[in-house]
Amino acid sequence: MPARILQSDDRPFASTPVDPVTLDIIENALRNARVEMDATLFRTALSPGIREQGDAFPLIADRKGRMVVGQFGSFIDGFLRGFDGDIEEGDVILVGDPYAVEGAISHNSDQLCIAPIYRSGRLIAWSAMFGHMTDIGGKVPGSLPTDAGSVFEEGLRMPPVKLYRRGELQGDIVKIAAHQSRMPEWYKADLHAIVAACKVGGRRVLELCDRFGEEVFNAALEELLARNHRAMKQLIATSISEEPVSFEDYICDDGRGAGPFKIKCSMWREGERVVLDFEGTDPQSESSINFYMNENMFKMFFGIYMVMVFDPQIMFNDGFYDLVEVRIPDGSLLKPKFPAALSCRTHALGRIFDVLGALLGQKTPQFLCAAGFSSSPHLMFSGYDAEGQWFQLFQIGFGGIPGRPFGDGADGHSLWPGFTNVPNEFLERYFPLRIERYESVADSGGAGLYRGGNGILMSYRFLEPGTIAIHDDRWFIPPWGVNGGKPGMRSYKHLEKASGGTVALPSKCDNVQVEPGDLLHYVTWGGGGWGDPLERDAELVGLEIRRGLVSVQGARAYGVVADGEGRVNAAATTALRADLRAHRNALEVFDRGPPLETLRETCEAQTGLPAPRPPVWRSLSRAMRMAAE
Repeated sequence: MPARILQSDDRPFASTPVDPVTLDIIENALRNARVEMDATLFRTALSPGIREQGDAFPLIADRKGRMVVGQFGSFIDGFLRGFDGDIEEGDVILVGDPYAVEGAISHNSDQLCIAPIYRSGRLIAWSAMFGHMTDIGGKVPGSLPTDAGSVFEEGLRMPPVKLYRRGELQGDIVKIAAHQSRMPEWYKADLHAIVAACKVGGRRVLELCDRFGEEVFNAALEELLARNHRAMKQLIATSISEEPVSFEDYICDDGRGAGPFKIKCSMWREGERVVLDFEGTDPQSESSINFYMNENMFKMFFGIYMVMVFDPQIMFNDGFYDLVEVRIPDGSLLKPKFPAALSCRTHALGRIFDVLGALLGQKTPQFLCAAGFSSSPHLMFSGYDAEGQWFQLFQIGFGGIPGRPFGDGADGHSLWPGFTNVPNEFLERYFPLRIERYESVADSGGAGLYRGGNGILMSYRFLEPGTIAIHDDRWFIPPWGVNGGKPGMRSYKHLEKASGGTVALPSKCDNVQVEPGDLLHYVTWGGGGWGDPLERDAELVGLEIRRGLVSVQGARAYGVVADGEGRVNAAATTALRADLRAHRNALEVFDRGPPLETLRETCEAQTGLPAPRPPVWRSLSRAMRMAAE
């Protein structure tokens, strides 16, 4: 039974005109409220994943649950369908189970709080915030087990419960949840910070209602949603063809030795609506790389891509959702059946952005972006220090952003635009490790008229014994280039043992033992290049040699001859470029690098690791059979 909204005043909102100045004030006030919600959370949380990196996302929605400002799209309608209870003033709902909210959060570690906003007994809006918790229990520190076979191995599964009931904290819920965590104090602090952010959003909404009245505020939200609908309707009509286009990309492996796993999407327009169909995507994995993708979340991803390419001034909201139809096959990698494991879904989440960029640019290649939003590299390090105190690090790394139609990709940037790195000083102060190298990897970005962003090398010297876990991708299949641009470099990880020898580490592994003095080299992928590299300004390549972004040998991929100081030999460059043009094939829209068969043949020699074996599909996974029985 769906949730019941209890309110003492259920009068319908009147249709009220809103003048442009008032609308602009309310729009920008909501934008600022979203920023203030973030600031409240980041200044109050304890875990570096939230406090330093910003792994959290806010939302303010209208009374119907439609997101007006935020990032991940509205999930409140799905929550209301699945919550069997009453919603009252002062309630705050906590949920940490993707299956309970139709994938609004995509793994258990993301803890979501949803708060109705009431004024004078009438529901007028919603605020919500979720953040990634460093630890919620489960089989491994960090609660993201690569080899999990079901969601039951991934820590605390929190069904929708009232954390606050009519304004009163239900303390036993916090005690039970924190009891599952290896970092209970961080969990409690982060949870209360999430609630505080929701309350800030609620206060700002009430202030707007005090200033303009509930009717005007509601009418302004309706107009902001309608304005977005009008803009997206025009963009879809002028930018999306009725003729289908398709693209497929791959997650390299599942952490158990199988791979790659295909994600395929086709796109076409039917009248005013665009259809995005994931038919052809591989079945769900028996490992934890499944991504339970909420349709509204993907609609928002689509909308953000459209807006940023065609009209960046449009405010992201849910107003256009009826113009987008998303079809995801049940039992696929992107809509797995309960209780499929979900903890390492980030690789599929990142690959969705690459696929979207390829789809939206096929008819207009000048707007294509290369690949590079490909994963979200994680490192976990945990153990007991010399004083017997437990330490636990969860850190998100950075790869190369792809080359774009208007310039180079950023070197070493996050999948999520709002994320920041954990400062090395913070890491060295609070964890028994030392950062010995933190630098861009020369030549790792794909060559092009606009270079792909370089990946990052971080070298961690461990000062205490412990265990590490690594979650990354793009180690087997490289990020592709576009319009003549070259693929980016693949990622790799290796561990120099203090006792001697070097060990190549998989991109997905848990419970790797490290000893004092061991040195981990963590190298992320580079972004694909955009455009013909022989058209790049030779003097710019020389400058990048001086800056350490391109090597002397790597400059030859651009047809540039230069010395170690970046001084370009103009005559030799002209000759080399002429020779390269004369002997190359026609430039392709997509350059994926070597074919899959070649990658399998050369994998071990290039990476020190065996190539992933082709997946074997089963009609029902072992975990699902056990649950059914």
